[in-house]
Amino acid sequence: FAEFDDAANLLAANPDATTISIDEPTEIPKNQRDRLREPGREEDDELLGTDDSDKTELLAGQKKSAPFWTFEYYQTFFDVDTYQVLDRIKGSVFPVPGKNFVRLYIRSNPDLYGPFWICATLVFTIAVSGNLSNFFIHLGKPTYHYVPQFRKVSIAATTIYAYAWLVPLALWGFLMWRNSKVMNIVSYSFLEIVCVYGYSLFIYIPTAILWIIPQKVVRWVLMMFSLCLSGSVLVMTFWPAVRDDNRRIALATVGTVVLLHALLSVGCLAYFFDAPELDFPAPFIPAHNGTTVVTKS
Repeated sequence: FAEFDDAANLLAANPDATTISIDEPTEIPKNQRDRLREPGREEDDELLGTDDSDKTELLAGQKKSAPFWTFEYYQTFFDVDTYQVLDRIKGSVFPVPGKNFVRLYIRSNPDLYGPFWICATLVFTIAVSGNLSNFFIHLGKPTYHYVPQFRKVSIAATTIYAYAWLVPLALWGFLMWRNSKVMNIVSYSFLEIVCVYGYSLFIYIPTAILWIIPQKVVRWVLMMFSLCLSGSVLVMTFWPAVRDDNRRIALATVGTVVLLHALLSVGCLAYFFDAPELDFPAPFIPAHNGTTVVTKS
């Protein structure tokens, strides 16, 4: 007990001395904690999440999941309300610089409802708008006979859904592979990447409707605007995931993402709206008396 006697003597000599209780852990002041943080990594902290969010995700992962062959398993992918879908659509149309789309909108509850119906709406919008554009361009020509091209629906569906599923699958596999080589690589789940690509295509729905305007300059300006808007969502989402990798690999990855997105935009505009259409002559209907009747279009 000699230590306690020394402490009592010191307190008696200096009553204003500061004492530290061993029962209460010392806390680092807030300003010192801020100085201990590495500068320029706040965005990574936001992407990786805080301790509270990690605990929430851990508790969510402890829920019993149904087997994949049951309906309940796939029902969880569509468990989203209207406000969440509208909020994610708004986030894809008005991207915020420096904010990660996955961390801000998707990670709490990734879904397939929004991406599925956005792609379905875009398929029919492009097909119908392409037919209407062709009709308005050739309207008034006496040699033109309008024939609806239903094959454009199947072509648009194959193109849009292949892009919205195969490209995220390839990107997810690439991020998983690089994550095994570079520890700082942030890996997204396949469902999160599908959500990003699905919601990023929403801007093309009103753009495809405006592509009916029979002016090539207006169409290409609208295409460039939509490409920059949706492409910025992809860049701001996937650049933080690869920027700690080799510089060339990181730039090549983001460049490939933007290039594939640009090919989809240019391909849809060039094929469904700017492709030259042949003038179909008016059909000849033979009469019963041997004469030929020409119908007017």
